[in-house]
Amino acid sequence: MAGSWDGSYDPGSQSDESHHFERQHLEPIYDSFVCPLTKQVMRDPVTLENGQTFEREAIEKWFKECRDSGRKLVCPLTLKELRSTDLNPSMALRHTIEEWTARNEAVQLDISRRSLSLGSPEADIMLALKNVQYLCLKSRSNKHIVRNADLIPMIVDMLKSSSRRVRCRALETLRIVAEEDAENKVEIMVEGDTIRTIVKFLSHELSKEREEAVSLLYELSKSEALCEKIGALNGAILILVGMTSSKSENLLTVEKADKTLENLEKCENNIRQMAESGRLHPLLTQILEGSPETKLSMATYLGELVLSNEMQVHVASTVGLALINMMRSGNLQLREAALKALNQISSFEGSARVLIEEGILPPLIKDLLTVGAHQLPMRLKEISATILANVVQSCSDLDSIPVGPGHQTLVSEDIVHNLLHLISNTGPAIECKLLQVLVGLTNSPTTVLNVVAAIKSSGATISLVQFVEARQKELRVASIRLLQNLSPHMGQELADALRGTASQLGSLIEVVSENIGITEEQAAAAGLLADLPERDLGLTRQMLDEGAFQMVHSRLVRIRQGGTRGNRYMTPYLDGLVRVLARVTFVLADEPDAVAFCRENNLAALFTDLLQSNGLDKVQMVSAMSLENLSQESKNLTKLPELPPPGFCGSVFPCFSKQPVITGLCRLHRGTCSIKDSFCLLEGEAVERLVSLLDHQNELVVEAALAAISTLLEDGVDIEQGVSILCEAEGVKPILDVLLEKRTENLRRRAVWAVERILRTEEIAYEISGDPNVSTALVEAFQHSDYRTRQIAERALKHVDKIPNFSGIFPNIG
Repeated sequence: MAGSWDGSYDPGSQSDESHHFERQHLEPIYDSFVCPLTKQVMRDPVTLENGQTFEREAIEKWFKECRDSGRKLVCPLTLKELRSTDLNPSMALRHTIEEWTARNEAVQLDISRRSLSLGSPEADIMLALKNVQYLCLKSRSNKHIVRNADLIPMIVDMLKSSSRRVRCRALETLRIVAEEDAENKVEIMVEGDTIRTIVKFLSHELSKEREEAVSLLYELSKSEALCEKIGALNGAILILVGMTSSKSENLLTVEKADKTLENLEKCENNIRQMAESGRLHPLLTQILEGSPETKLSMATYLGELVLSNEMQVHVASTVGLALINMMRSGNLQLREAALKALNQISSFEGSARVLIEEGILPPLIKDLLTVGAHQLPMRLKEISATILANVVQSCSDLDSIPVGPGHQTLVSEDIVHNLLHLISNTGPAIECKLLQVLVGLTNSPTTVLNVVAAIKSSGATISLVQFVEARQKELRVASIRLLQNLSPHMGQELADALRGTASQLGSLIEVVSENIGITEEQAAAAGLLADLPERDLGLTRQMLDEGAFQMVHSRLVRIRQGGTRGNRYMTPYLDGLVRVLARVTFVLADEPDAVAFCRENNLAALFTDLLQSNGLDKVQMVSAMSLENLSQESKNLTKLPELPPPGFCGSVFPCFSKQPVITGLCRLHRGTCSIKDSFCLLEGEAVERLVSLLDHQNELVVEAALAAISTLLEDGVDIEQGVSILCEAEGVKPILDVLLEKRTENLRRRAVWAVERILRTEEIAYEISGDPNVSTALVEAFQHSDYRTRQIAERALKHVDKIPNFSGIFPNIG
């Protein structure tokens, strides 16, 4: 029986180190104090019927083992069978042991106290701290003794030790001292900058110190009274939030940091700091589940936060509906807080879409359009208008979302009329936001026509144009962007309104010319001027008179020379400038001043250079279009040679007359040409650059380039020389490729025209007649194109002998 006991019994409450301390006695230990089974001082001694004394837990385990194994119940010492398992408490012995233990522990604490000094050897300090831990773990009452012995300030002082081992042991000791003892927690926090020191360890490079520091903070945070003090330390919550998302921390540290933050949520100010640090869940939970006062407070703070795009989507998905419901509240404070919070989470497209799905549009429109006793104050209407401006930018199907009675939508005529009326009867701040709403509605091709129709029916064009002169920059930008969106659909109305008063057109020109870098306003203003009807002669003349084209030319030259710093508005601004300048080439036949301007500024050379603006499709397309316009005027501007009159003999006898040979003439226009004065593409070396654009991916660029090239083959020039010029520029094959690719009907029509002109040269016609692909493309054009293109395709087929050359199906065209 005795052999079954291995002598290593462990009651489970004491480690090897605690056993070590158990055996460190300053007073002699009596054998009667020690349990024969555990070999340790007894805490709850009990006596058997035979008079032998054991630790209660140990003898109970012995009896259990006997029963489980089917053995007889015997005394562990005498191995004699017991008639009873009754255990009689030995109270006198217990009291004696307790008194003896208290005297020893008091002496041990005194020794530890003397060792807890920064000047003590490290080994002594480590032993003293471990002794305090042992005593506190042994009995909760010892924690009271440790506090009364003023050991806590001394342990805190050990956090300043230069030894990492001492610091870690001190943090661990403080945690044990504080566990389940509210007074000790307060005592630790009372000591000077203790909390600052602990937080400092959170960002220490050694993981063990971070782990011990966060464990101590977790323990301290269990006291609601201390949560506010912990959160009040600058950076504490931010560091803890960072630890919870760190991939370099061990799981235990991350878990303790997370639980610490959960404890700190008891304080409202801490919830705000967590939200500011990116931990939004507590704040959002309070908005959903808190009291009305808490909801107001949290929504107010949410309205002050600056959130990332991803966070905006998360917040909108979590509390968007709750905030929208708060908007409908009769409590004005709650409505204001909800509106400000919604404003913060509506600026990103993704979160705005979530809010639309949650039903934000109807209450927004109601808030904006309601008048009378129940209307919102103007400051809140401004926020509502801002939110509406944000959300309309994110959705393209606003014409299908009901916002009012009778299935009205944002682009219903009545709603747009009301918005226009509101624009005309409020201050600049709301005007600006409502104009931005209209900008958003006109950005989408599915809603712009509804807005255009409503503006026309309300007669609001002139009032919208007037905002171009607004003093507030944001208001001007919104107005110009709106007019730019409207211009493709009501360009003539806008041109008439701008031309009616020079001040508004002049304001636009002034904005474009501002020498302050390139802004959104300048890019929008240039785009608006460019979108106005290009063949409006009156508007172009007014722009000539006001020096608009001269200014635009100067800005373009400066940009080309690198004198303007680029930014995200550079491309739309440059596009706009080029298109504005191109306007002057559309009125050359009717406006001598336009011809003079083009000559003085050598526009043909500028547009030729702009053909090489790779990556800027609009610039290349408009430059090619401008060169087409300029080239069409070349035959009217070329100076033809003045031949001397024949002499008397020559006039009487023509056989004696001989024409003088004049050199240096343009082979295409048969006169004196230059790129600057007569806009000759040949003289300006533009042909090769135009030919290179025939391989462009953008069909519109190809079409513009082909149209400009076609001016070399028009009536009024030497077509044979034009074909020769194209051959020299290796341009015939690219034109044939355009015909063969059949990318668009417009391109096919222009290519058929150019190919027919080229095939008038017999050598080329003979060579191409053997290419079945060209013949097939011409036949398809002959069969399926419009009437005029079919006529031209027929003539082209005659050139390559695919149709007999006699009176054909169609009459000849010159």
